[in-house]
Amino acid sequence: MIPMIKSELVQKIADENPHLYQRDVERIVGTIFDEIIEAMANGHRVELRGFGAFSVKKRDARVGRNPRTGESVQVEEKYVPFFKTGKLLRDRLNGK
Repeated sequence: MIPMIKSELVQKIADENPHLYQRDVERIVGTIFDEIIEAMANGHRVELRGFGAFSVKKRDARVGRNPRTGESVQVEEKYVPFFKTGKLLRDRLNGK
């Protein structure tokens, strides 16, 4: 599997759309990511039909364990990003 980084995504979009300048594509991709991040930071859910939905889940405070020493450690509550795939993406990954 070959991972794709943001700059490669920008390059692919620019290559497939020669009428767009690469700097404009960079700005568009950056704006999309920024808007997703901002919405999630405000506790909102972001849904991209067919692709999936980004949301935020709360993890309660708990007692964890330091894997190196084995001692108990208090872990504070925190919010973590969560992604649920859409049906189209799930079907494509499973060859349907």
